[in-house]
Amino acid sequence: MNHDSTPPEPDWDGPLQLTLTPALLFHSLMATATAVHTGWESCIDETLVLANQLALDDAAGHYVRLVEQEYFEEADQENLWHDWTLEIRLGGVLITGHWQSPVGGPPWEWEWQAREAEQAFERACVLVGRRVSRGLVVVEPQSANGPARSTRH
Repeated sequence: MNHDSTPPEPDWDGPLQLTLTPALLFHSLMATATAVHTGWESCIDETLVLANQLALDDAAGHYVRLVEQEYFEEADQENLWHDWTLEIRLGGVLITGHWQSPVGGPPWEWEWQAREAEQAFERACVLVGRRVSRGLVVVEPQSANGPARSTRH
């Protein structure tokens, strides 16, 4: 084959075209979430945010965000909930998944919910051309009494 007729390699910075839908992102990234939804505005209450990680596509304004927040449900002011929220903004559309556990719930449940949300965030970051590196976290031993609970029997 003649080397002159070989087309050049595709441009590494050339845009790629995909068809993504919220349903496809729910299926591929948020299958284990407690709740999923779309919207035009964020459902995150910034006053409740405990932790926030953001991966941003500066050129287009798209982003992927992992937020932890704690809240009381309006109908149940006794039980505090912890929520890991994955929020993906593509254009004007927000695609959101929530992983939720009661505060003071079993540690294995918290670890599972956190791991699922973090893995979804890590995978979603590819949508904005970002990679996620995991940090080391030192976990201190808990007291013999266990975590504080909102009610005791």
